[in-house]
Amino acid sequence: MPVHPLAPVPVNPASLAAPSGYSHGTLSGNTLYLGGQTALDADMRIVPGGIVEQFRQAFSNVLTTLAEAGGVPEDLVSITIYLTDVPDYQAHGREIGRVWRELAGPVYPAMAGIGTTALWQPEAMIEILGVAVIPDERLRPVR
Repeated sequence: MPVHPLAPVPVNPASLAAPSGYSHGTLSGNTLYLGGQTALDADMRIVPGGIVEQFRQAFSNVLTTLAEAGGVPEDLVSITIYLTDVPDYQAHGREIGRVWRELAGPVYPAMAGIGTTALWQPEAMIEILGVAVIPDERLRPVR
């Protein structure tokens, strides 16, 4: 039987931009709380190309953090998507759905889409956060 950390452990993949004042994720037992991810690339720039490309980058960042702790998309139990332009997201829903299936397969956890007036980076159109529960047999120790 694995021993789970008693205190929350930060999860910060080396392939993502180094966090400052936050963690990309926090592991508590088998539960991974995935911090809000915008479409930042490794150079700390929001990717160009509109909502579909920003969705691809933001969701990829979420999945990178999930994988760092041993998780897979099927472990996601909840996703919250913050949007600065809900109609734009809806207009590109089919394309975004294709990107989701490409990255995560046909797995759809509990989800919410919330409109907001602004995100931390002015160019960001989307921010995605989530929660995953990773089974013991895949849970990877994080440092």
